[in-house]
Amino acid sequence: MLCACSGEQFKFDEPQQSPESLATRDFSASGLSSRTVGDWESKLEDIHVDEAESTLKEALSLNYEEARALLGRLEYQRGNLDAALQVFQGIDIKALTPKMIKAIVERIHYRKSRSKGEIVPPSVMSMHSVSLFVEAILLKANSLEELGHHREAAKECRIILNIVESALPNGMPEGIGEDCKLEEMFHKALELLPALWSKAGLLDEAIASYRRALVRPWNLDPQNLAGMQKELASMLLYSAVEARHPLPASPQSNIEEAILLLLVLMSKVACGEIKWDEEIMDHLTYALSIVGQFELLAEHVEQALPGVYTRAERWYLLALCYSAAGQNEAALNLLKKVSGCSESKNKPHIPSFLLGAKLCSQDPTHAQEGINFARKVLDLADHQNQHFIGQTHKFLGICYGNAARVSLSDSERFLLHTESMNSLNNAALNRNEDPEVMYSLGLENMVQRNLGAAFDNAIVCSEMMAGNTVKGWKLLALVVSAEQRFRDAQTVVEFALDVAGRIEKLELLRLKAFLQIAQEQPKQAIETYRILLSLIQAQRDIQAKNPEQTHIFKSEVLAERNLELAAWQDLADIYTKIGSWGDAKICVDKAKLIEFHSPRSWHSTGMLFECQSLHKEALVSFSVSLSVEPDYVPSIVATAEVLMKLGTQSFPIARSFLMHALRLDPTNHEAWLNLGLISKMEGSLKQAAEFFQAAYELKLSAPILSAM
Repeated sequence: MLCACSGEQFKFDEPQQSPESLATRDFSASGLSSRTVGDWESKLEDIHVDEAESTLKEALSLNYEEARALLGRLEYQRGNLDAALQVFQGIDIKALTPKMIKAIVERIHYRKSRSKGEIVPPSVMSMHSVSLFVEAILLKANSLEELGHHREAAKECRIILNIVESALPNGMPEGIGEDCKLEEMFHKALELLPALWSKAGLLDEAIASYRRALVRPWNLDPQNLAGMQKELASMLLYSAVEARHPLPASPQSNIEEAILLLLVLMSKVACGEIKWDEEIMDHLTYALSIVGQFELLAEHVEQALPGVYTRAERWYLLALCYSAAGQNEAALNLLKKVSGCSESKNKPHIPSFLLGAKLCSQDPTHAQEGINFARKVLDLADHQNQHFIGQTHKFLGICYGNAARVSLSDSERFLLHTESMNSLNNAALNRNEDPEVMYSLGLENMVQRNLGAAFDNAIVCSEMMAGNTVKGWKLLALVVSAEQRFRDAQTVVEFALDVAGRIEKLELLRLKAFLQIAQEQPKQAIETYRILLSLIQAQRDIQAKNPEQTHIFKSEVLAERNLELAAWQDLADIYTKIGSWGDAKICVDKAKLIEFHSPRSWHSTGMLFECQSLHKEALVSFSVSLSVEPDYVPSIVATAEVLMKLGTQSFPIARSFLMHALRLDPTNHEAWLNLGLISKMEGSLKQAAEFFQAAYELKLSAPILSAM
């Protein structure tokens, strides 16, 4: 409408107030006034552009560019995009730009010095004319966009930003939109420009436009500002365009910048400045997951306002965060709340029970809890949750297998093994194309000494994975080694090394060293460990040169540290067995530098003393190991062995240690062997024979269990 900002309509007989424009008239984005729009549209319906332009100039005392701007708006409103574009092309914006910039600067200066009585010079373009021309540029960009010319539209839209930024380098002052439409048009241009660059496929330009819009205070509405910040974060995360920020002391990567933006948005949500937006949390979850900052993600889940998540959902999300951060105990404690009395009246949260079963399947000490979680999922599953059943049977089978391995009763162990196989076979029927199910089934068959079935499962698992992951090859190597075919197992491992990733390669090298030890090749095993440790050191040197990326590989750094610790401990055991005690001590000391309170390091120290017949020193080391971890079975068995050497009077104490070790780990062949020795020395030959038989059967799978 052609109406003044005060709401008054134009009178066509008013004199022109400046040589270039009507300084006090507002030609707003809504078109002509309601009184005149019908008349003017009917008059301009059938006349040519030049005639319409002349009519507007004479009726409203407009100059050439202003008349074109108004006529172009009318054509745009009627949907005549080509005609509107033709009209807008006739406006020489390049020539008008300096005048528009000067008008904005003078208007801001006038607002600041109004109390001193200064007035705007009459030769300066009015702010209403500036708004009219800015609107014309914006409508031209809109026309080009709707006609599919996105790049040209973006270039036109960029002109608006250039003009306003030149005039207002420090941002938009308060109150500038009170008497004209400049601020409104500029805000529309700010939001439109990056969208146009995106549609044109120039994502780097879109990112630059978002940054340009956010770098200065433009008085954007908080919700609109948050929308632009969210869109920039989204583009930085998913565009696959690495656009470094040009400003100094700025984020060093797309991910870092996106995380900072999303954290700002989350703080605004927490303060109530903007509304809760699920997409912000989704983007933050993705970004923090990439860099491994799961504890930080958990903090923001906890900060979500009440009502955003139900209690079960919040606990489930927190459990996901803590489990991803390696804090499975904390995650399980949260999941137990979901199945607790406080939630008994609410709808069961099946994903929480399924996650609980998964976490319990990874730790034999939680086998019974895992069985309970899995049983709840199966009891609650209906036709809408059929896709959970296969996974649930898999976790249930693994938990039954873990429970069997810690069971003291033969009958109970047999029953649990049977349940384990039944559940895993059910999982295979429900998820017959899932290599993870076949891997778990093969692993359980191998533990139960069903080596033929385990071999078949390993082959099927490798075929399902198409040789692209080493998990199937590793299972195959373990199955072959269980058949005492160590050379063949080593060949499989060497083949898997060619397709392994960095961490997987380190794990396979350790398995290769185990196989070499089993073949009584200590020198070759030592060389394999040397390669493993050199690879870890090489990666550490790379990380030292790029410290800013260390947090991104946090999980890999932790895995490397654990593998390095295990490698030094393995080497210490090898050197101890071959009588190289000096080298063994060096390796133990290296392991203690990595983790001083490691029970295995102190156990290795005790074994070193024991080989030197330093029984008292060995007992002290084993005691330190057990003080760190009271249920560390190797040190319990080793303590019993030392006590046995101190005389028959120590046999009762040694036997109690061995029985305790078997309660913790019924598959420990060394405990069965030492019980047999004690029984033999005491004259119980029949009992000794039973113990020796159990030790022999378990010894066959000892290399497998050690490598795993």
